[in-house]
Amino acid sequence: MIKANNLFKWYGSKLVVDDVSFQVAKGEVLGFLGPNGAGKSTTMRMLTGFLPMSSGSVEIGGHNLVDEPLKSKSLFGYLPENAPAYADMTVEGFLEFTASMRDLSGEAKRNAVEKAIVTCHLGSVRKQSIDTLSKGYRHRTCFAQAILHDPPILILDEPTDGLDPNQKHEMRELIKRMGQDKAIIVSTHILEEVEAICTRVIIIDQGRLVFNGTPAEMRAKSAEAGGVTIRVQGVQKPELTAVLERIPEAGRPIEVKEVDGALVATIPQQSEKSGLAAKIKAELDRRSWAFDELHTNSGRLDDVFRAITSLDVATNQENN
Repeated sequence: MIKANNLFKWYGSKLVVDDVSFQVAKGEVLGFLGPNGAGKSTTMRMLTGFLPMSSGSVEIGGHNLVDEPLKSKSLFGYLPENAPAYADMTVEGFLEFTASMRDLSGEAKRNAVEKAIVTCHLGSVRKQSIDTLSKGYRHRTCFAQAILHDPPILILDEPTDGLDPNQKHEMRELIKRMGQDKAIIVSTHILEEVEAICTRVIIIDQGRLVFNGTPAEMRAKSAEAGGVTIRVQGVQKPELTAVLERIPEAGRPIEVKEVDGALVATIPQQSEKSGLAAKIKAELDRRSWAFDELHTNSGRLDDVFRAITSLDVATNQENN
């Protein structure tokens, strides 16, 4: 549904997006990540035609964005950063205006506006002017305009920005449901959001694509992935450490610390197919040591993100 091919963007002599290519298919929710200044928002703006590419191409539903802009843009809904809207319009008036811009009229227009209001829980503020709304309601109003025409593609920049925890949960569940039969790109800084709603992740850093895979594949790159954590009671630290270090499948370093009267140990794995958890449990059982925790660590997205990206490099041209 979306194909980005060899995208480049220059601002004068500064290269902001450097040969970025990826695809998003129907039924995928793609998390688009990157540190501040990495070129993420610039890429999003090029995908929507808001910003011209220096070179490369974008296809939306099989249509070239440059050659067939109207056909391409009719296929997606766009939630921009900071949820811009006409402040002097009411919520209902803004959605009616947007529906008209989408070539909806008559009963189809009324039904589309009503459905968007219900879906985004805007009924209580439908007659309010947008400048009187909280940040959360303004964001939901802008999300409503993005889904108004029921597009097969959604491009969402920080879709939960300004929402309270309940609203964030509600928005994530909505995106997950829509993602079953749409192609969705979600730009976000919130890694828990990636875990909650995304089927695939790409990371851009200093303008280049540095990761493309599933959240599970991303977690697997964590230094903690595959390691084992145990919590053992009634054992001295030197004794536990000595036993764990004798397990051939255990990597180094092994960390053992005392927490609330028990010993908590984190043991890295030596290789991906080591069966480390089973070997550790066998050693504990052999000695009849009591333990109330033993699990294999799945890895942390934030560890991987920090490992493969740079520090904030925001510039005047790119601030997200």
